[in-house]
Amino acid sequence: MAGAKLSKIVDKMHLVNFTDKIDLTKHKVIIPDVNRPALQLNGFYEHFEKDRLQLIGSVEHAYMNKKSIEEKVSTWDVFLSHQIPGVIYCRGFKPEPEVLDLAYKYDVPLLGTDRGTSEFMAELIYLLNGELAPMKTIHGVLVDVYGEGLLIIGESGIGKSEAALELIRRGHRLVADDVVEIRAVNEHTLMGTSPATTQYLIELRGIGIIDVKSLYGVECVKEKTSIDLVIKLQEYVPGAEYDRLGLQDEYIDILGHKVICHSLPIRPGRNLAVICETAAVNHRQKKMGYNAAQELYRRVQANIAAGGDQEEDE
Repeated sequence: MAGAKLSKIVDKMHLVNFTDKIDLTKHKVIIPDVNRPALQLNGFYEHFEKDRLQLIGSVEHAYMNKKSIEEKVSTWDVFLSHQIPGVIYCRGFKPEPEVLDLAYKYDVPLLGTDRGTSEFMAELIYLLNGELAPMKTIHGVLVDVYGEGLLIIGESGIGKSEAALELIRRGHRLVADDVVEIRAVNEHTLMGTSPATTQYLIELRGIGIIDVKSLYGVECVKEKTSIDLVIKLQEYVPGAEYDRLGLQDEYIDILGHKVICHSLPIRPGRNLAVICETAAVNHRQKKMGYNAAQELYRRVQANIAAGGDQEEDE
């Protein structure tokens, strides 16, 4: 079953592993949510989401401290026998030796953090939503342009990487080249990242692989960005019809999300970087409520109406 490796979550959240004899790479989390098991520690297991990570905060810790050691062992034995993916102690709390023995018995990792329970829970849920979100890979280039995530797609060799390199030289930030991993982190947001193997690398035909981070500095790269706009590069076809006004937006479907897509015909002499910059700024302007195409349409209609009024006056 697909899921997020617990070892990756431990690394990203800087957790302490109390059960160091358990191999965390063999444990996965499959639900992007967590549970505070106050009711379960009191014996109520109806509707128990055993596939969630379990958090022990101040309430749970104080409740268990009121029990005798025999009662603690009995309670933890039932709780850990449900094959939960892991237990995380917050606020610096630590498991007792008897609980550690039960964790090894049922192969349940026990982890810890010094952070507050509510604040830690919010960040953990955000991380899990990103790790477990529906994902697909797309052949293209992803660049952050003026804060807008710009995904450039097109046939192989059409100039996607060259356009990205020129954008980088103009101060924008590379996220991914060649392969873009896209995750639908929620119903409104697509997040794009690069596979670890090719992160911050660009392939330029005739030159080879270049390391953008090493050549241009850390200010020219970014780990991830939302995907706000798609530019589709196409070979220019004489006589073909291309959108010249932009009154009607075109969309591309990615993981069920409709993203605005501009088809850009490629001809010698066109400055792709400037066009991509302009598309990103224009997209931001539209989100702020101004549409130049609609403004032109309004002016034309106003001129027509004014001409009709003058004819009536005459």
